[in-house]
Amino acid sequence: MKSNSSSHLSLYELNRLVSEAIETALPGEYWVEAELSEARIYGGHCFMELIQKSPQSNTPIAKASAKCWRSTWAVIQPHFERVTGQQLHAGMKVLLQVTPMFHENYGFSWIVLDIDPAYTMGDMALKRQEIIRVLTEEGVLTLNKELTLPLFANRIAVISSANAAGYGDFCNQLADNEYGFAFHTQLFPSIMQGEGVELGIIAALNAINEHLNDFDCVVIARGGGAVSDLSGFDTLNLARNVANFPLPVITGIGHDRDESVLDMISHTRVKTPTAAAAFLIDHLRQVLDRIDTAAQRIVTTVRHKMDHERLLLARLSQSIPTLFSVVKTRQEGKVSQLYTRLAAAVNRRLDGGRHQIERLSDRIPPAIEKKVTREKHRLAMLEQRTHSLDPQRLLDRGYSITTHNGRAVRDPSQLHPGDILETRVQKGTIQSKTL
Repeated sequence: MKSNSSSHLSLYELNRLVSEAIETALPGEYWVEAELSEARIYGGHCFMELIQKSPQSNTPIAKASAKCWRSTWAVIQPHFERVTGQQLHAGMKVLLQVTPMFHENYGFSWIVLDIDPAYTMGDMALKRQEIIRVLTEEGVLTLNKELTLPLFANRIAVISSANAAGYGDFCNQLADNEYGFAFHTQLFPSIMQGEGVELGIIAALNAINEHLNDFDCVVIARGGGAVSDLSGFDTLNLARNVANFPLPVITGIGHDRDESVLDMISHTRVKTPTAAAAFLIDHLRQVLDRIDTAAQRIVTTVRHKMDHERLLLARLSQSIPTLFSVVKTRQEGKVSQLYTRLAAAVNRRLDGGRHQIERLSDRIPPAIEKKVTREKHRLAMLEQRTHSLDPQRLLDRGYSITTHNGRAVRDPSQLHPGDILETRVQKGTIQSKTL
């Protein structure tokens, strides 16, 4: 059914009706408790994004935009910062006095009239402070920062969503680097927003930990997303895992104005995945510069050394003839002296030998004669002793010698009946048998 054109409303007229309805239904000012997911200053005005989270799931259940005009902000800001000692930032829970406004061109927004400075840090900031306090007490807050990124860090374990644009940008920037560096990346997929962030990243870290020797560092990349989605990176269990991880962890999960607990405890924090790629490329470039500088120093040092040695060699070559002549003369003199000394020593030795031979030749004949006389006398004495012990002399005196089996019998008890005995006397031998 075709409507009557007289009943049509323009968009402006419809928005104007909404504006009048809001002004009629909500005519007053309201104090509202909310958490800031974003706060930025532009042109002297303060633009805020407000959220409310579910206590059970920690996910946003309400969102709204708010503005504080320059004239009001110029009064609120110094008072708030003086009382609280901090600026408005994401994660802060605030108590705002607001009034509704629906603009026909810009839509709905809450207009901030005042901020209660006594209502300081929100739950998100308090949670971060508590996590940092616990990590500090455990002594692990700076553990990952104290690790040294390897000089040739080109084997990268990446924790990100497989379909995230940030992951693709990260890999493309590494592959297309202007220096031609070769990087090897391996994706360990994880949910990067919502409730599963903590468990997903911890599971990825555990998988990387089983292959530590295959990687030089870890990059946690999250390409874009709402500021309120960073809450998944502000958990104590995740912070502990990253702080104690044995490889340097590089985070590229936030924006210019946002810093999660994960950023605070990681080895290096950059803004985006592409910034993480740029950091790794620049790290290798610095290493290459160091190598080039060292190579240049080596070349320069070798050149200087070679020039010095050439100059020294030239000087030596010029002085060699003179030095050789001097050395030859000295050595010839030494040889002549040694020859003279050697000849004199040989002559002295020969003279001494001749003298000793002459002395020995004079002493030998008397010594021989004396030795012969002594031995003749000794031989005569032995002959006399031998003659006196001759058994025949005993037989000549009337003695006899009885033997049994060629042995002298000295004890009759050693004999047995029937033994043959031989008795030797002066004129012969007598055989007998024992009874």
